[in-house]
Amino acid sequence: MTIKIGDTLPEGSLSEFIETETEGCALGPNTFNVQDLVKGKKIAIFGLPGAYTPTCSAQHVPGYVKHAAELKAKGVDEIWCISVNDAFVMGAWGRDQKATGTVRMMADGNAAYSKALGLDADFSKFGMGTRSQRYSMLVEDGVVKQLNVEQGGKFEVSNAETMLGQL
Repeated sequence: MTIKIGDTLPEGSLSEFIETETEGCALGPNTFNVQDLVKGKKIAIFGLPGAYTPTCSAQHVPGYVKHAAELKAKGVDEIWCISVNDAFVMGAWGRDQKATGTVRMMADGNAAYSKALGLDADFSKFGMGTRSQRYSMLVEDGVVKQLNVEQGGKFEVSNAETMLGQL
């Protein structure tokens, strides 16, 4: 079943490649419980099929990087990009996209969280296996307040500009 507005995010974990070691976060891949990360926060989340893919790299991530200050000015505490890639790839892609420190590049390596959201997609015909659908959502204290799921092959409603308009 697909998550919808008013639902609480499902239990699960995501991984993030940490560039600088801090107390509680070692250098390299770290796994985080989603419920712990969203407590008391307003988070703009966007999901996409894969790192280094054309629309994801040319439009989706750059839009959220470009509009990050505006999103934060409207009360967003964090911006997450979720993709079915490993934390190493997401970390490298984040550096390539100049997203480090602006957008948290969250890895859903086995698509477990995308499946829990009901937002997984079969990209086998492209040789990519199970991936995430393209979407965006606004989450407040773990509850979905906005949800924008793209129709196959489209990039019209999950962009940063749409999210800004919904805040």
